Amino acid sequence: MKSLYAFGGLFCFIASALQADFAYKIENSNFSISQNTQTINKEKNYLYNYNRLRLQTQYKEERFFATLIADGVNYFADEYSDSPEFALLKSYSADTPLKTQSSFHDYGDGQAYAKIYRLYAGYEDGQNRVVVGLQNISMGVGRIWTPTNSFNPKNIYALEPDETFGIYGVMYTRYLDETSHMSGVVSQKEDESLKYALRYKTFFAYTDLAFDFIGSDEMKMFGVELEGNLADTGIELRSEAAFIKSELQTLTGVEEQSFTQAIIGADYGFVNGVTLVLEGLYSSKTFDYDTLARNLHSEVLQNLVPSKFYTALSLSYSFTLFLDGSLTYIKGFGDEDSDFIAPLLSYTMNDYTAFSAGAILQKSDSEIVDKDEKYYLKWVFSF
Repeated sequence: MKSLYAFGGLFCFIASALQADFAYKIENSNFSISQNTQTINKEKNYLYNYNRLRLQTQYKEERFFATLIADGVNYFADEYSDSPEFALLKSYSADTPLKTQSSFHDYGDGQAYAKIYRLYAGYEDGQNRVVVGLQNISMGVGRIWTPTNSFNPKNIYALEPDETFGIYGVMYTRYLDETSHMSGVVSQKEDESLKYALRYKTFFAYTDLAFDFIGSDEMKMFGVELEGNLADTGIELRSEAAFIKSELQTLTGVEEQSFTQAIIGADYGFVNGVTLVLEGLYSSKTFDYDTLARNLHSEVLQNLVPSKFYTALSLSYSFTLFLDGSLTYIKGFGDEDSDFIAPLLSYTMNDYTAFSAGAILQKSDSEIVDKDEKYYLKWVFSF
């Protein structure tokens, strides 16, 4: 808790020093979830409620800015909070030297905790941007997968893919001209070792082109990104590739392994309002369940895939001004075939209230989990 107080005190100090205008938003997201998990030996069914109350505050004064996002999180369902899945969820936290969340409080039928999701301050002018604190690092051009991003990779298979742990560090961007810039990142991990990145992005021959490098004591990554329009067709093409060297825990100890991952994708918006996204992922190496289990807190966990090739299709459509629908389907090919389907229907009542109904359906040839199904109702209220 002392680290949480330290973060809050830092933000208040920054805000006072800037004497900036204050803006805030309070948002409550509530999920009612029915989950059915089938393993080789047994089947488990859970019905539980997940609620997140989020406070977002922002200060801005001329070229200076600061942001704080803090959450109160609650899981209500005694059976689910006693499950191995929930025990694994509790073991994850931000890889930062300062503790960003409290301990879980068990109150009988559920568990709750508080956390700092983002806390950063910065300066920006026409040529420079500096951000210091607990922040998100954006890298990669993929809609489904981003193999070049080992800082804040989203998890498309999760209930909230964009909810990622922040990194604690400094990011500096120098804008070289209207079409190119360079960025550098230095972050500190929980063990107080450093992780760093360099990125150069420019516009070349009708294409946005970027080169990436990420390094730490555990891993090294060299990447390239391409993104551009296909002539005047309205089709946007995307691709990124990453060469990765990482130390991984194995049966015989720690071993350095090297592999390459790449994605290629395309987006197209039809005149009738349908948006289509296609994306494929290739990995030169696959990883079995034992390797995944031993490296759950690895910096390259999102790159440890069990199949060599995946394809993804995503469709979205606005039925009316208030009603939207989407469907994502992912197929994995190789030693471990898998299927992932995520339909979603959303209704926006007004600027403050929205409702959603969706499902996350997974089936695989995994040696552990044969099938996992989640059906959920979501209600979001903000003011």
